[in-house]
Amino acid sequence: MSLPNIPLIRLDGRVENLTDYAGRVLLIVNVASQCGFTPQYQPLQALHQRYADQGLTVMGFPCNQFGSQEPGDAEQIGQFCETRFGVTFPLFEKCDVNGANTHPLFKFLKVAAPGLLGTQAIKWNFTKFLVDPSGRVVGRYAPATGIDTIEAVLKPLLPAAQP
Repeated sequence: MSLPNIPLIRLDGRVENLTDYAGRVLLIVNVASQCGFTPQYQPLQALHQRYADQGLTVMGFPCNQFGSQEPGDAEQIGQFCETRFGVTFPLFEKCDVNGANTHPLFKFLKVAAPGLLGTQAIKWNFTKFLVDPSGRVVGRYAPATGIDTIEAVLKPLLPAAQP
């Protein structure tokens, strides 16, 4: 299965496409600057740095749907992530992950990896989706799931780890 042709817009306005990341392991996360899970930016950045050269891309999608925890504009979000956590992984424009205006990427992810008891709705910020190099969604992780748990699953998926 290949990644769908979904347009993505970076915080700085650059337009990309999900297919630009084909062949890489993706960890896609809905993020927020004022959430109890916001400190996860640090281990997400460390994970990105550790494995980017081996084929991993962490992708952050700011979302303001949960307790208005991402009120900032693109510039404020980018500055916060860079100065507070040294984030270098791609950050995209603020989007909805639930409801009538759900971003097409999150529509795809939620169908491919439903949550507990088959529910599709994302329950909170810092829900994570792991996508293998062929574009298959291999896991959906709750906000409280530790990055070390996800790392153990993603390492064998890395293109550099393949024989």
